[in-house]
Amino acid sequence: MSSEQSAPGTSPRAPRPGTQKSSGAVTKKGERAAKEKPATVLPPVGEEEPKSPEEYQCTGVLEIDFAELCTRWGYTDFPKVVNRPRPHPPFVPSASLSEKATLDDPRLSGSCSLNSLESKYVFFRPTIQVELEQEDSKSVKEIYIRGWKVEERILGIFSKCLPPLTQLQAINFWKVGLTDKTLTTFIELLPLCSSTLRKVSLEGNPLPEQSYHKLMALDSTIAHLSLRNNNIDDRGAQLLGQALSTLHSCNRTLVSLNLGFNHIGDEGAGYIADGLRLNRSLLWLSLAHNRIQDKGALKLAEVLRAFELTHTEVVERRRLLLEKGTQERSRSPSSSRHGDSKTDREKSQMVGISNSALVDKTDKTQTTKTPKGLGKKKEKSWEMAKKEEKSGSGQSPTQGTPKKEDATKAGKGKVTIPEQKPSRIKGIKIGSREKRSILPESEHLGQSLDYSRQSKHQLVVEATEVINPLLEPVEHRDGKVFMPGNKVLLHLNLLRNRITEVGLEGFLATVQYQMQFSKAKSVSKGPVGLLWLSLAKNCFAPQCPAYAIIQELMLPRDPIKAKLREDEAMAFFP
Repeated sequence: MSSEQSAPGTSPRAPRPGTQKSSGAVTKKGERAAKEKPATVLPPVGEEEPKSPEEYQCTGVLEIDFAELCTRWGYTDFPKVVNRPRPHPPFVPSASLSEKATLDDPRLSGSCSLNSLESKYVFFRPTIQVELEQEDSKSVKEIYIRGWKVEERILGIFSKCLPPLTQLQAINFWKVGLTDKTLTTFIELLPLCSSTLRKVSLEGNPLPEQSYHKLMALDSTIAHLSLRNNNIDDRGAQLLGQALSTLHSCNRTLVSLNLGFNHIGDEGAGYIADGLRLNRSLLWLSLAHNRIQDKGALKLAEVLRAFELTHTEVVERRRLLLEKGTQERSRSPSSSRHGDSKTDREKSQMVGISNSALVDKTDKTQTTKTPKGLGKKKEKSWEMAKKEEKSGSGQSPTQGTPKKEDATKAGKGKVTIPEQKPSRIKGIKIGSREKRSILPESEHLGQSLDYSRQSKHQLVVEATEVINPLLEPVEHRDGKVFMPGNKVLLHLNLLRNRITEVGLEGFLATVQYQMQFSKAKSVSKGPVGLLWLSLAKNCFAPQCPAYAIIQELMLPRDPIKAKLREDEAMAFFP
């Protein structure tokens, strides 16, 4: 009886095996459904669908903007924006010894070693290093990316977050795996950035097509370009030389160009020299650690002193002279002065002549009149203009020779006589004003270019340099036309090439020529040539006589050493 009663009592607590099995199967199916259901049906509360990068409005803080854009582009792990590390403090032996003893301590805990490994890993993680202006997160001055590949998507993100950086001055890419395609994308990004961006450094990024010359296009605003360690050979140097200048185009913004640690040989150095023939904006050029020998060195030395114009250059010069005369006639007033009548008659007579005869006549008049008569008249008229400026004559008309010179030398359309004269003497005085604005800053070129100050002065250069170098004063010798050479280049570095004493003689002749030119011309009146020349570590002995003479001639021209000598003199004789 008791057993019958106990059986019903125990049955609710202990279900039957069949019932337990079926319930267990139901439970497993419910658990599986519960696991699958939240992933497909129930979205997390408060989250929205991914937003497109185009809808994001940048805040001007690079760290926030870059992280948000990378997230919207689908990146789960992306580089962090960090401040550029400062130089380490000086080495202290006692501290290092004590630190080594601590690290060698066998009682060192495992957590410390783990932290050290993590710190090393963090050090090698990709980062975007930034240099700030006055520790303000919105005033990024320079960007450094080193050692990780910059893809096209990253450049697309930069095209969104870099334009709001109004104080950005420099972008430095070192071994970022650029290709010709990504370089084109990067060049398209540059115009979107702030107008303060003047320095671009692409180092350790060899390109198969060597399309670095695209950075020096006519519409480029880059003032300082560094292309070190890019395996640039003679073909790349040819493209860069053509970007510096050709017969019909010239780069007017580039101030410094660093081509060190490449594979440029004699042929490439010749192409760079051809680019310097008509370029009047480049102040600083480095060809250190290349493969230049005597032939290339002689080419470079030749364009820095008086060199002969080629036939095509002579023809282009005559065309420019004729075009200049036509513009002057169109700017002249209808009621010409008495002094203009003779010149106008001569020009009107030449109009009916054929082009070949016209060109020959123009060149002949330049040959016969320029060296003898007109040079003296220009000096006299310039002195009289100075006297009138001092006496306060202002715009009052003068009579006699100065007025005739004004008519013949294309000073028309100007307001005052002192403003006419610099643009009148064959285009050299405008370069003089340009040089006056740059020379005070040239003292910094020997150490490290002061990029911000040079950029300001480069704006002056861009505004004033409107005269084609082919219109500079020339010299006629033995039926050939010689230009004075490039006097704008101040700094030339040919360290560690393969130049022997033969190439050294060419640079000695250049330095001697520029010394004579600077003695005959005041420093304040225009470019004077090289102030710093490095030829060390080449294939000649340091005791070579030609090298010793070059060092002696260049010593007083070097502004850095001159400043040091002044400081030493002031220290001894306060």
